[in-house]
Amino acid sequence: MQRYNILWADDEIDLLKPHILFLRDRGYDVTPVTSGADAIEAIDQQPFDIVFLDENMPGMTGLETLSYIKGSRPSIPVVMITKNEEEHIMEEAIGSKIADYLIKPLNPNQILISVKKLLDNRRLVSDRTNSQYQQDFRNISMKVNDWIDHNEWAEIYKKLVYWELEIEDTENKSMAEVLEMQKVEANSNFARFVEDNYESWLNDADADKPVLSHQLLSKKVFPEINDKPTFLIVIDNLRFDQWKIIEREVLNYFNLLEESAYYSILPTTTAYARNSIFAGELPLEMSKKYPHLWVPDDDNEEGKNNNEEGFLQENLKKHRLDIKTSYHKIIHANQGKQLNDNFSNLLNNQLNVVVYNFVDMLSHARTDIRMIKELAADESAYRSLTRSWFLHSPLFDLLKMVADKGLRAMITTDHGTYRVKKPFKIAGDRNVNTNLRYKQGKNLGYKGTNGIFEVRKPEDLHLPKPNVSTSYVFATEDTFFAYPNNYNHYVKYYRDTFQHGGVSLEEMIIPFISLISKRA
Repeated sequence: MQRYNILWADDEIDLLKPHILFLRDRGYDVTPVTSGADAIEAIDQQPFDIVFLDENMPGMTGLETLSYIKGSRPSIPVVMITKNEEEHIMEEAIGSKIADYLIKPLNPNQILISVKKLLDNRRLVSDRTNSQYQQDFRNISMKVNDWIDHNEWAEIYKKLVYWELEIEDTENKSMAEVLEMQKVEANSNFARFVEDNYESWLNDADADKPVLSHQLLSKKVFPEINDKPTFLIVIDNLRFDQWKIIEREVLNYFNLLEESAYYSILPTTTAYARNSIFAGELPLEMSKKYPHLWVPDDDNEEGKNNNEEGFLQENLKKHRLDIKTSYHKIIHANQGKQLNDNFSNLLNNQLNVVVYNFVDMLSHARTDIRMIKELAADESAYRSLTRSWFLHSPLFDLLKMVADKGLRAMITTDHGTYRVKKPFKIAGDRNVNTNLRYKQGKNLGYKGTNGIFEVRKPEDLHLPKPNVSTSYVFATEDTFFAYPNNYNHYVKYYRDTFQHGGVSLEEMIIPFISLISKRA
């Protein structure tokens, strides 16, 4: 067991000998000193893991000593100990980034709890987290292998995200590999669930079904619109785990009204799913009702989303909503800053829709740019990169402005992404789309169906059918499509990248967050 060194500075240190002996009996090495000056000298001479510091010492006060320690050894946790319960003393100490604050008279357990919280916290949390996940592992496995509905699948996915984030924060991450295996099993069974049920969700009025992309605005957004401005933020590719990683920052300014999951339609791409959100229609109906807005032949996905505002206006007309709206698509940071500069104008609208493309850009950049690929080397790094972007983004500034006005905000996405590992060889003509997780075309050539979901009749899934022989193939689990030409180079380039378009928990089960400002 690791032994920790504690420095304890108090001008009445002799009165604290029972507490010092108590700590030493429990394996802690304690160095006692009687002044701030002695504490500084001791810190300059040897390393300490924690400092107990009396606030009211003659000569150099505890707060003055704290200032020196934080300047020279900022990583050492300092526990301020005082008889003084005046609020301004507490505020000054807390503002100086103390790790804990104890009021005299002390009792031994109070001291031990503080020490364990600061020095053994990661080990204790790791042990507890691993133990709790082991207990929950069997429950999750039983459900994954049972006949469960779309709500239960959403709960399983959220639980897997919860454990992934908890285990990520443990010291040795000993259960990470077990969790990863459980996620693989869950995704395999989820793919079969989608293949068995997706068509009925779209065609059977009495089927038990989740909220899907084309129903999101009518079921979740339109009913909440009133005379006060509402902000709908659509962040490309925002998976549930990425929402959870920025949630704490957002909830500093908002109260959470709703955190729910809805399902992206197939293909889980910007072109299909996001257009479906704004149009309130499935792709086949979009192509028929709004041929002037649907762009079927442009393989550039972003080109297919140039008419989202038009789709939104058609959707509002369909629901007879005569309201003032605005629509903004943010692709570059300077566009976000310009929007924020004109924030006062947005307050004249009942609904302000802001589409942020950064997370989508990040996932593609990870594929195309070596440096980004190295920065986002795994799921944890990918989440970290998302959080870092969010904290320094104009989007976070926009949300703060919305909160400052006491208004409502909704955060959602169009689909998630999945980290692909297994190549699946497929062939097609030059008109086949380039997406790695789904293929649409005529005469698609491949062997076997393991790791894919075939759709021979696209009209059954309300998908456009440019040619009589057009079919769709969706990747499931961690599969990605690779062409026979230059196959090895292609596989090496795209393996272990984040992609979307196929069937997975991460791509299909996505967050809808409703918030109200804490000032409301």
